[in-house]
Amino acid sequence: MSAKRDYYEVLGVSKSSSNDEIKKQYRKLALKFHPDRNQSAEAGEHFKEISEAYAVLSDTEKRQLYDQHGHAGVDGRYSSEDIFQGARGDFSDIFGRGGGGFDSIFESIFGRGGGGFGQQRGSDILYQTSVTLEDVLHGKQVEIELQKQIQCDTCSGSGCKPGTNMKTCSSCNGQGQVRQTRNMGFASFVTAAPCSSCNGQGSIIETPCSSCKGQGKRKGTKKVTFDIPPGIDSGDYTVPNEGNEVPRGSNGDLIVRVRVQPHSNFNRDGKDIFYDQDVSMVDAALGCEVIVPTLEGTEKVKVDSGSQPNTIIKLKGKGVPHINSRGRGDQYVRIVVNIPKKLNKHQKNLLDEFKQTSD
Repeated sequence: MSAKRDYYEVLGVSKSSSNDEIKKQYRKLALKFHPDRNQSAEAGEHFKEISEAYAVLSDTEKRQLYDQHGHAGVDGRYSSEDIFQGARGDFSDIFGRGGGGFDSIFESIFGRGGGGFGQQRGSDILYQTSVTLEDVLHGKQVEIELQKQIQCDTCSGSGCKPGTNMKTCSSCNGQGQVRQTRNMGFASFVTAAPCSSCNGQGSIIETPCSSCKGQGKRKGTKKVTFDIPPGIDSGDYTVPNEGNEVPRGSNGDLIVRVRVQPHSNFNRDGKDIFYDQDVSMVDAALGCEVIVPTLEGTEKVKVDSGSQPNTIIKLKGKGVPHINSRGRGDQYVRIVVNIPKKLNKHQKNLLDEFKQTSD
C-alpha cells in the first residue's frame, strides 16, 4: 500500500495560496511532467499526482473538505471521476491550446489506451480497518471478502453473447470519437466529442451477453489480500486496481482507511513510544531496578539513585519502524515519582530525622 502525499506539498504551494497561484504552479509542473514532453519512467506518476492535487485544490468545496479532514474528507465523498470531472474546464483552459486537450489529459490520468474515447475507470472502494501497536511493529497481512463489481465470467468481460464478437463502429471507424475542425482566421481549432453511435467505445455489441446484459460486469465477491507494512500510521492507503472493475477500462483502487488503536501501556510519536514507570520516592532516592513492558516482552531498567521526577531513560531500538525505511525508533521510560499522601507516625519521624541531617 502507498500513502498519498499532502496535496499542497505535491504542488509546492502553501495553504494560503490563491487559486491563481495554484493554477500557475500546476501549469508549470504539468508542462514539466506531461508524458508527451517528459519521457522519464517517473513522469507519468508525477503527472497523475499533480493533476489530482490540482483538481482538488482548485475546487472551493473540495479544498475546504481537504483542509478540514485531509484525504479522508475528499476520498470518502468523491470518486476519482468526480474529482477530475469537476476540474474539466480548468484542464481544458490550461491544455486546450498548444496540444493535448482535456480529454487526452483525462485519459493520461487514468491510463487509458487504445481506441475508446469514453473508456471508463472503475470507482474506488473504501475499506476501514484498525490495527494494534504490535501490528505497527511487525506488519500484518489482511484478507477480506470484498463486495464489488467484477468481470462477468460468462462472457469474460466482453459483454457479448458467447460465440459472438463486438463490431467496429462504422460512425467513428473504431476511434470512439468524432473530430471537427473549425477555421477561425489564422488559426484552426480541432474539437473532439464522444461518438454517439457507440457511446465513445469504438465498437458496438450486437448480441449482448444474457448474464450481464452487455455490461461485461456483475456484482460479486472477490477475496482480496493486502499487506499492512510495519511502521504504518493512521490514514488512507491505496491498494491499486482492487476497486470496482470496468470491462475495456481500468479498475478502480481499494482505499484502505487504517486506524491505529490506542495502547493501554504506550503512547506513540512517530517511530518512538513512551511509557510512564511509577517508582516510590525512596526508590528514586536510593536507586533500584524495575521491570518495564515493551512491545516484545519486558526489559530490566536501572533507576539511578537520586533520580528526579520526569527523568527519562531511553531503551534504544525498542520503538516501532518508520514506514518504508530500515531501523526502529526508541522507547522512552519516564520516571514518575510517587509521593505518599498519608504517612504514619514512624514514617514522619524518619523523614523529620532525614530533614534535620540533610540541612
